[in-house]
Amino acid sequence: MAAKSQPSAPQPGSPGRVTNGKAASQGQWGRAWEVDWFSLASVVFLLLFAPFIVYYFIMACDQYSCSLTAPLLDIAAGRASLADIWAKTPPVTTRAALLYTSWVAFQVLLYTMLPDFCHRFLPGYVGGVQEGAVTPAGAVNKYQVNGLQAWLITHLLWFANSHLLSWFSPTIIFDNWIPLLWCANFLGYTVSTFAMIKGYFFPTNAEDCKFTGNFFYNYMMGIEFNPRLGKWFDFKLFFNGRPGIVAWTLINLSFAAKQQELYGQVTNSMVLVNVLQAMYVLDFFWNETWYLKTIDICHDHFGWYLGWGDCVWLPYLYTLQGLYLVYHPVQLSTHHAVAVLLLGLLGYYIFRMANHQKDLFRRTDGRCLIWGRKPKAIECVYTSADGQKHRSKLLVSGFWGVARHFNYTGDLMGSLAYCLACGGGHLLPYFYIIYMTILLTHRCLRDEHRCASKYGRDWQRYTAAVPYRLLPGLF
Repeated sequence: MAAKSQPSAPQPGSPGRVTNGKAASQGQWGRAWEVDWFSLASVVFLLLFAPFIVYYFIMACDQYSCSLTAPLLDIAAGRASLADIWAKTPPVTTRAALLYTSWVAFQVLLYTMLPDFCHRFLPGYVGGVQEGAVTPAGAVNKYQVNGLQAWLITHLLWFANSHLLSWFSPTIIFDNWIPLLWCANFLGYTVSTFAMIKGYFFPTNAEDCKFTGNFFYNYMMGIEFNPRLGKWFDFKLFFNGRPGIVAWTLINLSFAAKQQELYGQVTNSMVLVNVLQAMYVLDFFWNETWYLKTIDICHDHFGWYLGWGDCVWLPYLYTLQGLYLVYHPVQLSTHHAVAVLLLGLLGYYIFRMANHQKDLFRRTDGRCLIWGRKPKAIECVYTSADGQKHRSKLLVSGFWGVARHFNYTGDLMGSLAYCLACGGGHLLPYFYIIYMTILLTHRCLRDEHRCASKYGRDWQRYTAAVPYRLLPGLF
């Protein structure tokens, strides 16, 4: 599913380019050209069951107070049937459809019609027109980076409405949560289907397309590398960041407002979830230019995996902690709350500093200090699909000398903090850390498979210098 922004391998520092004279192996970049039976089975499984998983979690909260086992026990005991559960599920409504359409249209407007101005007055923030990484075909796309601006405008309007304008209730998202689910699914499937058709008949860059000959794999993993409409509307950048991640903090705020409405207070656990997740979301948009160098943009093609995942999976399953706390308002002891906060802050520090070290190394071509010393690196050469040879360096200092993906370790610590804020009464809020552990471990292995193909013997030298992936001494 859609993941939070994650860098691929330690990024190259100021790559040079020289003509190689022969085409590179097609398997070095992006997704697969050929599909083995296991990959195909995994794709079909996700296409069939991922929408059901989202529905099951949301239904369990709505009808069974967030118990994951109660629906199954009711069905097994004959106390309820699938038809009974479905009959109690709220359908799509005109209000939800108008709300969701207005939301997406507003985000499209902010993305396409309002060039970034935040970089003009925020020291250290990099926005406006920026270049992405080199694509497999050797192209370098330009992006209008204005996500922080969109997030700020959206939330200023939200708070203005909550405290001054009163156009709608701040609980509006929670109150329409399941009807909005059907709208999000409609958009996810529509954009994924359109992206596939576009890849076949009018791709943005035909040389960056991949076809496996298998419909299901092409549909899920995508055909086009960077599908676009016009010069600036980039599908991957928009859908990865806007409908889901901008909404993430709004959803949590709506859950907090509902908790206030139902119980007369907002618990410290709800405050922790809102603060820790908002910190991550703001980090994402502050570093949106850095995101252009991550695995989602640099390697993944745009298909159902990103299109549906960003519209449905991310906003509905990444916010389970806040939803759970509406039904179970947990008030943590002071020691528990402080421990959760410290774990979340430590995880964020590792995540951010690891990525900062890598980005600093890349921007300065190694002419910098990391942990007070000149950084060490392994020099590599790789070839893109257009036959161009590129030079890069793999960082082996700082957090990148501790483990090859230590930023993922920090991310997992933060993810665990979100879940621990909900106490230990139910399994549902812990789905997030379980999912993120599987996702990041898989992404770690997938990234390393790509890097081994891309860098060859140079990658072997790197893994010898940094032997562990996530946990020093263990894995």
